[in-house]
Amino acid sequence: MLCEAYSDHWGGHHTGFYCPRLSDPPDLSFCCWLGEGLMLKQCCPHSQYHNSMNSSQTETGTVVLLYGSLVLVLMLVDFLWFCRARGLSLDDSLSDRDSIVPTICTSLIQDPGALKEEGNTLFNAGDMQGALCFYTKALKLSDSQAESAVLHRNRSACYLKLEDYTKAEADASKALDADPGDVKARFRRAQALQKLGRLNEAFLDAQRCAQMEPTNNTFKELLRLLGAQSQKKSVEMSSTDARVQQMFSLLLDPSAQPSDRQKAAQNLVVLSREEAGAEQIFRNDGVKLIQSLLGSKQEEVVLSALRTLVGLCTGHQSRVSQLCGVMGSGASAVSLAACHLLQVMFEALTEGMKREIRGKDEAILPEPSRELRSMLRHLVEMMPASSVSGPGRDSAINLLVKQVPRKSQRNPDNSLTLWVIDQGLKKILEVAGTVPEMSEGPPLTDNSHMSCSVLLSKLYDDLKSDAERENFNKLCEEYVQHHFGRPGLESKLRAIQTVSVLLQGPSDVGNRTLEMSGMMDAVISLCASEVVCHQQVAVEALIHAAGKAKRASFITANGVALLKDLYKKSENDQIRVRALVGLCKLGSAGGTDFSMKQFAEGSTLKLAKQCRKWLCNESLPPTSRRWAIEGLAYLTFDADVKEDLVEDRNALQAMFQLSEDKTVLFAVGSTLVNCTNSYDVDKPDPQMVELAKYAKQHVPEEHPKDAHSFVEKRLMKLLEAGVVSALVCMGKQESPALTETCRECIARVFLALVERQEDRGTVVAQGGGKALLPLVSESTDVGKTKAAQALAKITITSNPEIAFPGERIYEVVRPLVSLLTLDCSLLQNFESLMALTNLAGISERLRQKIIKEKAVPKVEGYMFEEHDLVRAAATECMCNLVLSTEVQQLYVATGNDRLKLLVLYSGEEDERLRKAAAGTLAMLTAEQPELCARIPGTTSHWLEILQALLLSDSLELRHRGVVVMLNLMQAEKSLAETLMESEALEILSVLAKSTEQSPISRAAQHCLDKAIEYSIIKKPEEGGEGNEP
Repeated sequence: MLCEAYSDHWGGHHTGFYCPRLSDPPDLSFCCWLGEGLMLKQCCPHSQYHNSMNSSQTETGTVVLLYGSLVLVLMLVDFLWFCRARGLSLDDSLSDRDSIVPTICTSLIQDPGALKEEGNTLFNAGDMQGALCFYTKALKLSDSQAESAVLHRNRSACYLKLEDYTKAEADASKALDADPGDVKARFRRAQALQKLGRLNEAFLDAQRCAQMEPTNNTFKELLRLLGAQSQKKSVEMSSTDARVQQMFSLLLDPSAQPSDRQKAAQNLVVLSREEAGAEQIFRNDGVKLIQSLLGSKQEEVVLSALRTLVGLCTGHQSRVSQLCGVMGSGASAVSLAACHLLQVMFEALTEGMKREIRGKDEAILPEPSRELRSMLRHLVEMMPASSVSGPGRDSAINLLVKQVPRKSQRNPDNSLTLWVIDQGLKKILEVAGTVPEMSEGPPLTDNSHMSCSVLLSKLYDDLKSDAERENFNKLCEEYVQHHFGRPGLESKLRAIQTVSVLLQGPSDVGNRTLEMSGMMDAVISLCASEVVCHQQVAVEALIHAAGKAKRASFITANGVALLKDLYKKSENDQIRVRALVGLCKLGSAGGTDFSMKQFAEGSTLKLAKQCRKWLCNESLPPTSRRWAIEGLAYLTFDADVKEDLVEDRNALQAMFQLSEDKTVLFAVGSTLVNCTNSYDVDKPDPQMVELAKYAKQHVPEEHPKDAHSFVEKRLMKLLEAGVVSALVCMGKQESPALTETCRECIARVFLALVERQEDRGTVVAQGGGKALLPLVSESTDVGKTKAAQALAKITITSNPEIAFPGERIYEVVRPLVSLLTLDCSLLQNFESLMALTNLAGISERLRQKIIKEKAVPKVEGYMFEEHDLVRAAATECMCNLVLSTEVQQLYVATGNDRLKLLVLYSGEEDERLRKAAAGTLAMLTAEQPELCARIPGTTSHWLEILQALLLSDSLELRHRGVVVMLNLMQAEKSLAETLMESEALEILSVLAKSTEQSPISRAAQHCLDKAIEYSIIKKPEEGGEGNEP
């Protein structure tokens, strides 16, 4: 230990030293003060050091305690002085928080009248909070009823200014209780009632005010306005009320015909979507009637009742019982309607919408988070319930997928996900582990397992830390181990089915459970079972387990023979098709690498042929045909398989028809991505390839039929087969199976389809443009970029107003602007700039939308890009954007080189860039003449640049140059003199003498006419040689 240098009380300085010193024994390794006076330091043992430290801490602790007590006493005295100085009692300070307004209210005045005057002064100065403070304090001190009435009236005026209309109405009413003849208080109450929507009461108060002061125009205007509002509302309510009463009479009449009751229920749906209709339904106790209709035996009536509730609850936090039970019913239409209603309620609770009080809002909840968790609890409880139908359970899973995970990773709050994992993960796993063919377990649909895998994947992806993910893994492993370790085959099948679902969802979790002791051996052995159900579960698990190359190699060595036997010898088509898919997946383990073949030459083509055969066989169950698509999704990595598939029109049509099935969305998407080669391919560096060959390392090889010419032919055949319509239908699916990854596949295929300019019109005509818009917001980051690039390609070559009619054209702007980032390629930047150029040239509203999306700084940045095409495209986009005044002001502002850049670009060699820059310069100098005087100061070569434009071989450049010249001459006489003293006079004279009356010759003649007007040159005589200065 180091004894630091110190000074003793005699002033002597002592240098520091380390303990123990050379002369000390080894145990003296600590530093202590010597003697009771603590004047010198020495080396000491640990016990002496410990005692000295305890003594020091005790003395120091006593001092700290005394000091802290003194500080607390001083703070209390200061607080009491603060209350006394402001005229507040201790009770006021601690309990009456409403009276403590955060403003300066430090007066020591205790007279209510003086406080009222202070409040009036602050009110007139616009300090409403300060005035409120003084009026409140005066009310506490006032003993006079008349004085209190005036103070309540004044405070009501403050609340009106602060838009707290409920308190304003309450204070005005208190003032009127004391003095009913107070016209100011009555007027303020009328204003507050009007804002609260209580028009009838407001009208009576305003009418009374007008009677008391007939000449007051303010009262008359308010009375007229309230009369018009009341009349309009009464007309709406009277007509709507009659219709609501008529519908209620029919629904409550037991003798009414079922068809009439059905029509009445449908009309009620329409009324619930109107403001007045919704309010009348609430006023007539319609919620109870709707709840009674939910118990009807007529499916159409129940469906209408649910849709009515959707109309009533849209945009409002509402509590509707029985919905989870209704959603669990067997009728799919009723289940979907209940799901829609619950989704509306979830969104309302999540957003926490608050609106003015009205009939609909009687059901607004004070604690939306508590109600939200209550609704989630009901959904989680539905998972394992045997009384819930399969469609109802799928709807509940769909709601959890949409509402629980965070919409954006920027939101740090994932508490709902953690709550669902804690409360309901094992219930979700019960559904995942259910084998439908077994007696135990809740009823499922064909989509249930896929929906479970999506939900589990979403929950796992929403976790933020390793600890949260480890907890998720632990819960899943405990559930699987619990069932796998139990005696009996059914429990082991449940465990294997759970692992299969996990492998389709959070694959990392599935792989960990699959590596549990004995799991893989059980899967292999059950594949040889004589029970079809057992074989089916095991083969599916084997298929999903073959996703990793390492595990695929293990299965290739141990399970291929078994799968082949099942495929060849099994008499059950469901087992055969699953075994076939397993073989397909193992056969495609090499991906697109032509040199990596798992099976013998021609084997994949045979497998694909059998898949297409089953796919086209409509007599087979839909499940078997869906598995055939799964097989093709793996086999289409092989270019030979792609070629055979696109040639088989029947197989394509069958696949497109089955794409309406939610469970095969990803398989169809993957197959189309493979056929169009729209997956990302990293092309290796040629030098690295040569080095790898020299080192005898494996180098991936591309299949000859994956060349560009073959891909183009495949795209054309897919378009002829109707692939666009199939993609549009896939994008419209409302299912958890339509994941962000699936949407990315759709976006990739669309981008490949619009690659050729000739095909873009076909894609737009079949609804491709409309289908792309949702993909730019509801996909992976890569999918959003691909969809935005496809939109850019369409916007470049098609008329945007036709491709995206109506308001849809404004939705295109944001995805195009999103491509203007460094993360995107130069090609994507270029196509985005070209598309924005087209949009900016259509209307001012579109230009404003582009400006609002903050695209102008990005476009300016790309005007400095080294790539010629990108730089020219950015300048062309700016040429159209300068039609907006806001962009023009950027050039008018001083202290930047924007104008200089345009002048310099007008003299570049790149003709496209020169046209764009000169065009921008022509429009700017026409719209903002003050810029003309600044052009000579941009560069010393400005005159040569303009003359070069006039002498250009390009008519477009020549025209732009003449227009700029004309603008400069019209702006200032001095500029005209400078131009006429140069060679520009001779050039303009030649251009003006052109025999053809073109825009160039007319503009040149206008320049000469302006010079004559300025008396810079003389008007030529008839037959004269030319103009002379």
